[in-house]
Amino acid sequence: MTPLNENEMLLLRGKEGTLGIVKAGGKGQFFIETEKEEIILALSPDDLLVASGFGTDKTIINGLKCVLYMIREVGSPFIVLPKKHPASKRLKIVVSAGDRTRISCSIIPGTHPEQDILCGSSEFDGIEISGVKGGVEFKNLPNGKLELIPFEI
Repeated sequence: MTPLNENEMLLLRGKEGTLGIVKAGGKGQFFIETEKEEIILALSPDDLLVASGFGTDKTIINGLKCVLYMIREVGSPFIVLPKKHPASKRLKIVVSAGDRTRISCSIIPGTHPEQDILCGSSEFDGIEISGVKGGVEFKNLPNGKLELIPFEI
C-alpha cells in the first residue's frame, strides 16, 4: 500500500504520460454528465479520483492538479463526450472516480461514462488502482516513478 491522505496528490510519472490520484474526500456526491442524462455518483472518502495526463511536463502536472481540484473541491461535473466527438482527440487530461480504476490505452479519451476504466498512455495499460483506508493499492504497476505532492492550488 502507498499512503495517501486528503491533502496529498500521488503522481505516477512515466515517459509518455502521468497519472494524478487524490482521495475523493468527504463531499460524497459527484455528477457525471452525458449527452442524454445526468448520473449521480456516490463515493466514500477513501475512494479515488484518478486523472490521466497525456504528457509529463510541468503544464500537465499543474493541469492534473487543477482538474482534480475543480472536481473535488469546486464540484465541477465529469463530462462524457459522445463516441465520435471531435474534441476527444484534443483532450490532454481525462478523469475517473470510484473505488477501483483500470487504465486502458485502447479506449477513446473522454467517452466512457463507466468510472472503472480510464484512458491512459500505453506504458500504463493494465494498471489497476484501488482506494483503501489511508492509501492506494496498485496491481500491474510498471517501473514508473511515484511521487507524493501537496494537493493545493
